[in-house]
Amino acid sequence: MTRATGIGSWPGADPLEAARTVLGELGAGHLPHLVELPARGPGADLTGRAAAVLVELPVDLQPSGWRLVDRPGRDLERARALLRADLDALAEAADGWTGELKVQVCGPWTLASTVRLARGERVLADRGARRDLALSLAEGVAQHVREVQRLLPGARVVVQVDEPGLPAVLAGHLATSSGWGRLPAVDRPETTEALRSVLAAATGAGAGSTAVHCCAAELPVALLRDAGAGALSVDVALLGAGAWESVAVAVESGVGLWAGAVPTSGPLPSVTAVVDAVRRPWARVGLPDSALADVVLSPACGLAGSSPAHARAVLALLVEAAGALTEVAA
Repeated sequence: MTRATGIGSWPGADPLEAARTVLGELGAGHLPHLVELPARGPGADLTGRAAAVLVELPVDLQPSGWRLVDRPGRDLERARALLRADLDALAEAADGWTGELKVQVCGPWTLASTVRLARGERVLADRGARRDLALSLAEGVAQHVREVQRLLPGARVVVQVDEPGLPAVLAGHLATSSGWGRLPAVDRPETTEALRSVLAAATGAGAGSTAVHCCAAELPVALLRDAGAGALSVDVALLGAGAWESVAVAVESGVGLWAGAVPTSGPLPSVTAVVDAVRRPWARVGLPDSALADVVLSPACGLAGSSPAHARAVLALLVEAAGALTEVAA
């Protein structure tokens, strides 16, 4: 059956309330997730959450953002404490859960684009530093998966790697710290290998499946497939005809599609509009209706900027649309 999930970020600052809400909306048969609550401030954001799982690679927070340092400090302790609170809340809300459960982590290339070296430049500028960051992240993701399994032994963990910055890395669009130049593009073999190491670490630690989320128009579908992504999590509104052709090739090779079919702002679309946003391009590229049963529906991106009521309504809409797509696939 077609399922529904969230991307990760959620409004508010109460992890227990958020966990209960997501589990309540995405109950049996769907894919609930460990929420991220960036409204709590530094350490709860996408980069800060990833910093909390890095192994032997401490960071602190500067006016320019997160930076690699020699030893852990208060900023890193805060990020780890926030993650610990989120995991404790999830363990309480999902006690006895036996279905799939998703966790998210910032990917190696988006992380290398946002974390800086001691001298202020992005980690992306230093080949050795970005290799160390990817290795540290891979080990941290493995530990994170094992910790979730320890807290919820009946759950089947799914890992989503967030890579919104990957297209800019591949295109060489990121500015240097001075703002006067651009960092060179990183070649595809290196980007593929780093991403592969994180995905492999997740499955090696016991994750049942993986996905890579990239809400950008220049979706590097072939790279994500070659890196071993179990599914592609995309904003379908950004996919042109060529991108859908690439998605079709990936789906036919066994890669799943997580279709971001509900905008994160503005009025909610109808169930019919959500179904059509997936079914029509799906049919145009020659994929059978029966395969829609394997699609996972999601918002286009995170819901941290929404009100709690709107975020709940988005999940409810996704569940209803998933039911409609399941009927189409039958």
